[in-house]
Amino acid sequence: MSIRTKPWPTGVPCWADLTVPDVAAAKSFYAAVLGWGFQDRADDEYGDYSIAQVGDAAAAGIGPLPQDGMRPAWTLYLASDDADKTAAAVTEHGGTVVLPPGDVGPMGRMLVASDPTGAVFGVWQAKQNIGAGVVNEPGGMVWEDLRSPDPDAARDFYTGIFGYRTETIEMAPSDYTTFALPGEDAPLGGIGPMMGAEGAPPHWLVYFGVSDADAAVTAVQDGGGSVLSAPFDTPYGRMAGLADPWGAVFWVARTDGSNQPDRTD
Repeated sequence: MSIRTKPWPTGVPCWADLTVPDVAAAKSFYAAVLGWGFQDRADDEYGDYSIAQVGDAAAAGIGPLPQDGMRPAWTLYLASDDADKTAAAVTEHGGTVVLPPGDVGPMGRMLVASDPTGAVFGVWQAKQNIGAGVVNEPGGMVWEDLRSPDPDAARDFYTGIFGYRTETIEMAPSDYTTFALPGEDAPLGGIGPMMGAEGAPPHWLVYFGVSDADAAVTAVQDGGGSVLSAPFDTPYGRMAGLADPWGAVFWVARTDGSNQPDRTD
């Protein structure tokens, strides 16, 4: 199992969390779909926020909607070694800081922003909590995609902040590229057009690993979720696009830990 214990390098997708109106029900749903356990909490310092785990390693978070009227959704977080500096870079490159940098107790420092095309993302500066401890394994994040109506503007934004190297890939739309850290070969995710999600707001998609994509789809349907894209085979594993019972979109990809591009050390 790919377990990490030190902070992720700046620019690496390092965490994802879900906000929903019913945290307890969401925990039951995702436990059935992704096999997650949940960290026992001895206090309520962080409210009803729960850490999903694969074994003893953190995989993602589930928490309550911060206010009425907000849409349940997954938020992707990119690592930073200086959240305040990254917030300034967001503004400098045409984005918007939605939630200014602030400490989450001793765990870390975070902010929420939107890029110039309107996609929301988070930034995490690790202290006691590095973010995800398990990736590229069943239950962990395996890929991230940005769906944007203006991929070129989005690429300029994220590259300006994090220095990403981008690259086109075969059998993908011409305006879709992967992104990677400068000097690294392993891609971290993709940036591309809406690809069938026209009419939805720009957004980041989080892909979670599963040992059986078809079984995950069945578990989603049994749990009251919906299938947005039926399972299909790719060179990187069998995938499916899904939505939980509250409408939050996520993807699953079959992995055994060896068929996904590894993240940087």
